[in-house]
Amino acid sequence: MHYWLVKTEPDTYSWQQFCQDGRTYWDGVRNYQARNNLQTMRRGDPVLFYHSGTERAVVGIARVVREAYPDPTTDDPRWVAVDLEPVETLKQPVSLQDIKNDRRLQHIALIKHARLSVMPLTPDEFATIVAKGRGGDSSS
Repeated sequence: MHYWLVKTEPDTYSWQQFCQDGRTYWDGVRNYQARNNLQTMRRGDPVLFYHSGTERAVVGIARVVREAYPDPTTDDPRWVAVDLEPVETLKQPVSLQDIKNDRRLQHIALIKHARLSVMPLTPDEFATIVAKGRGGDSSS
């Protein structure tokens, strides 16, 4: 199992809209590293849902329900999409600042590769952020 984080502008596609939809395809990725990450995703992999832009916070947990397939928004065969479904809304958003301030998260891709829209996480990084979002971990 792998762990992931996907980023979206909440004005473009928010966690609330995702929960209303119940499932979505993650499309429009036009960065090769992010595309390669989409291709590595497997059914059942957990995914943190991050609002970028002005909010800059992890707001929910999703899971991969369909592995990589041709991106339906382009005819270019290089690009792929995956399907995700929402699992849990975090009790409290985990801000980028909170992540940056936590020494356990100092090597997270969200900080090191800030422009990447689909990124892997270690199991410990994922668990740390989820614990913070559920209100059970305020340590750093």
